[in-house]
Amino acid sequence: MTEAWQLEKMRVQYKDTDQMGIVHHGNYVTWFEVGRTEWMRNYGIAYKKMENLGLLLPVIDVNVNYKKSAHFDDCIAIFTKISNLSPVRLEFLYEARKISEKEFKQTVKKEAIEPFGELLAKGSTMHMWVNQKWKPARINKEAPEVYTALQSLI
Repeated sequence: MTEAWQLEKMRVQYKDTDQMGIVHHGNYVTWFEVGRTEWMRNYGIAYKKMENLGLLLPVIDVNVNYKKSAHFDDCIAIFTKISNLSPVRLEFLYEARKISEKEFKQTVKKEAIEPFGELLAKGSTMHMWVNQKWKPARINKEAPEVYTALQSLI
């Protein structure tokens, strides 16, 4: 698969922290979703476009490996890339990293970069293409242009 990661930056919001003052573990999955959604949009495969084609891409598995804690107002970089692709399934890899204020404010090319910053968590999500009736769909048959576009990224 492609070695190119795409970057999305965000700042930890107070609402995302728990009573201990650290980011609640469940928020990392939400951050991964932001990374994935923007990855797809960046490559012309926005979720809205998929839905208009009658396709959905639910999560069927999620994995998160926590390394360090993030805190309120930390600058965060979410790195996302495809790790596996088949006509029925799509898997993404993610890294959530703490970055400096300077790195946060810098204009950095959002795609085709290597992760930087302090690793906070890494993970993956596996997705399965389904139609509007939640039956498995083969993306190479239902939307061959999307499958071709995804293949070009590996």
